[in-house]
Amino acid sequence: MSLEQESCPDEYIAFAHRLADMAGDILRDCVQRQVSVEFKPDGTPVTAADRTVESALRSAIEARFPAHGIIGEEFPPTRADAEWLWIVDPLDGTKEFIQGLPLWGTLIALAHRGRLLLGLAGQPLTRDRWIGVSGHGTRCNGRPVRVRRCARLENAVVSVMGYDSFCAAHHERLSRIRDQAGSVVIADSFQVFGLLANGRVDLIVSNGFALHDFAALDVIVREAGGMVTDWNGKPLTLASGPSIIAAGDPALAGKVMPWLRGA
Repeated sequence: MSLEQESCPDEYIAFAHRLADMAGDILRDCVQRQVSVEFKPDGTPVTAADRTVESALRSAIEARFPAHGIIGEEFPPTRADAEWLWIVDPLDGTKEFIQGLPLWGTLIALAHRGRLLLGLAGQPLTRDRWIGVSGHGTRCNGRPVRVRRCARLENAVVSVMGYDSFCAAHHERLSRIRDQAGSVVIADSFQVFGLLANGRVDLIVSNGFALHDFAALDVIVREAGGMVTDWNGKPLTLASGPSIIAAGDPALAGKVMPWLRGA
């Protein structure tokens, strides 16, 4: 089997769903409580829920697959050079979690020898879940989904995620895209990538993404028939970041790519 055809064992797919179920149970409980907030050295918020979920997921992975590696947002990597590597963002959208907006969730990805094979994104309150698996496509809540084709920016639904927060240094490039788009998605949420996979959003352009932010979303969009690269047009790898562009139609990405290169 070639690398292009390599897929993910069913056992690992089922385990990813179990991890997401576990995270969802914890987060549904945590969101009902008063949220205590701390701030990391980079100024981003973190809560006990972030750490509780990641600790639980790490323990589950260690118990089931002790030779596998783990990279997460809140704790140092474990066996980062392992053949199989789990990449988890226990609470993507901590700011929205603190604010009480249901735009947060858990991201889980699995890589084999450096190649991303599985991506799962779930929102525990709405119970929406996307999973993309190499060779199996992408499903949302159990149903296959596909991106849509839209080659013209003036007809496109576009997200310039983080424009008013973590992408302040790129306003000139992003404003050009935003101003010419047919309509703009305001939410800074992983769910926008799910909507792109569902064929309801056409283009996402952002910067400031770490591996735990993009790993799962990359697989979800690609397996739904979309494209994901950095701003220089290079496919994402475990070493990529911080820029990202995701599109349902390569022609649309090609339209804006010249405005982004070299950032």
